[in-house]
Amino acid sequence: MKRRDFLQWTSMGLGATMLSGIPLVGKSVPLDAPWYTVDTAIKKQLADIALNAARAKGATYTDVRIGRYLNQYVITREDKVQNIVNTESYGMGIRVIANGSWGFAATDKLDKDSIANAATLAVAIARENARLLTEPVQLAPQKGYGEVSWKTPIEKNAFEVPIKEKVDLLLHVNDAAIKAGADYMNSYLFLVNEQKYFASSDGSYIDQDIHRIWPYFSLTKTDKKTGKFESRDALSAPVGMGWEYMIPREEDKIKGISTLYKKRYDMVEDATQGAKQIVEKMAAKSVEPGKYDLILDPSHLWLTIHESVGHPTELDRVLGYEANFAGTSFLTLDKWESKKFNFGSKLVNIKADKTQVGSLGAVGYDDEGVGTQEWDLIKDGVLVNYQVIRDQAHIIGLPQSQGCCYADGWNDVQFQRMANVSLQPGKQTLSPADMIKNVEKGIYIIGSSSFSIDQQRYNFQFSGQLYYEIKQGKIVGMLNDVAYQANTQEFWNSCSAIADKSDYRLGGSFFDGKGQPIQSSAVSHGSSTARFDKVNVINTARKLG
Repeated sequence: MKRRDFLQWTSMGLGATMLSGIPLVGKSVPLDAPWYTVDTAIKKQLADIALNAARAKGATYTDVRIGRYLNQYVITREDKVQNIVNTESYGMGIRVIANGSWGFAATDKLDKDSIANAATLAVAIARENARLLTEPVQLAPQKGYGEVSWKTPIEKNAFEVPIKEKVDLLLHVNDAAIKAGADYMNSYLFLVNEQKYFASSDGSYIDQDIHRIWPYFSLTKTDKKTGKFESRDALSAPVGMGWEYMIPREEDKIKGISTLYKKRYDMVEDATQGAKQIVEKMAAKSVEPGKYDLILDPSHLWLTIHESVGHPTELDRVLGYEANFAGTSFLTLDKWESKKFNFGSKLVNIKADKTQVGSLGAVGYDDEGVGTQEWDLIKDGVLVNYQVIRDQAHIIGLPQSQGCCYADGWNDVQFQRMANVSLQPGKQTLSPADMIKNVEKGIYIIGSSSFSIDQQRYNFQFSGQLYYEIKQGKIVGMLNDVAYQANTQEFWNSCSAIADKSDYRLGGSFFDGKGQPIQSSAVSHGSSTARFDKVNVINTARKLG
């Protein structure tokens, strides 16, 4: 059960069977294996062995994470099942402070001697690390919670749904897309269950049961005469929910150019619509480059938020800790200290939130045993805060951590990861249709696609799935080959309208990588439809020069 036992999935193509770059974690288990959780009393006994052993060896602080991680992936193509993967990973990670420095060790052998040996090793590593310290670790104070628990509020556990039911759904989705005009169709279900137990020398014993689900597809249509092809991916949002997410309700439907759902997802309808839309997309005219007012749907805007707001407000990036791999941030400490850095227009209010029900990042407590919370990052267009964990809080004068520490496995060291970061809805009653009426020359963009952004999260380019031309307040047809370019500050200062909370929806990343060795986390980003004025649009099909 080695956490780093990754299989790299081949890139998706006509003959491919898997998505690219998604890790398979742990050992394979039978597809019909029953779902269960480990008894909390047993986990407490195991955690106490580690806590006592570390203290006996001189640790001044210890935390223990016992994790059982379940992953299930169902992968289909047209009328065939291409792969079904069921994995389990189970073990313990022990983190300590000794001589003012961090040390970490892990084991998948959960007997008394193996746990005690791992705790001893963690302390020994901390003592060696201390020889290189310039200053000791400063942990923000954290009162122990005692014995507490938290569960994702699901209605139906997706791991208990028979594999046949999942396969039947995906094949039905594929069939609907082919009948509606698609030539090729891949569909997927990704399920994750994290059963995590945290204990610390602060006096916390926290048991959590976390569920996430992501239904996804990619469909393609080709012109056999010209060789031209178009594709459209699912507009689904990965969520922190159970199987109920796959049971659509009429009251959740948002009707417009592309029928979308807020709290539930109709995969068949999305695939059927998508197949019809790529037929239209094949005939769509190529965009004329220039300045346009953009109306960005939440299914698109989440990715722009993720890259241009979520990442640059991570304090470890700001401090340069991620410079070697993931980059730094243009939101340096002097901008925050000024208390007046103009990040965006006064309409722009962006919050970090680890408590939002249904989001990917929702947990009761982070992987340092800190109760989760909500806080402002951008307030009325001004940078007011970052995302911070326990050993960073003192750097910006915070009395406690914000609860955004995470590790994607029991044998990974927890570190600062992105909270759910979301643009808050507008305060005035405003729908996307109302917004479009006031646009003379614009583009309405739905769905996320390719992007590029520099290492400081400042200069960027984004494209989408669907583009609709707006003239004189009306949608006049579909466009193609659209991408927009801006820098982060310029872009968010061009925000001139945000729809109200009735349009608010989540998007998100199921596999967001960071760190060395790389770890993956899941994070949501919410927004209502928003307008951005006079943004530079380029034609992606035209060659420069």
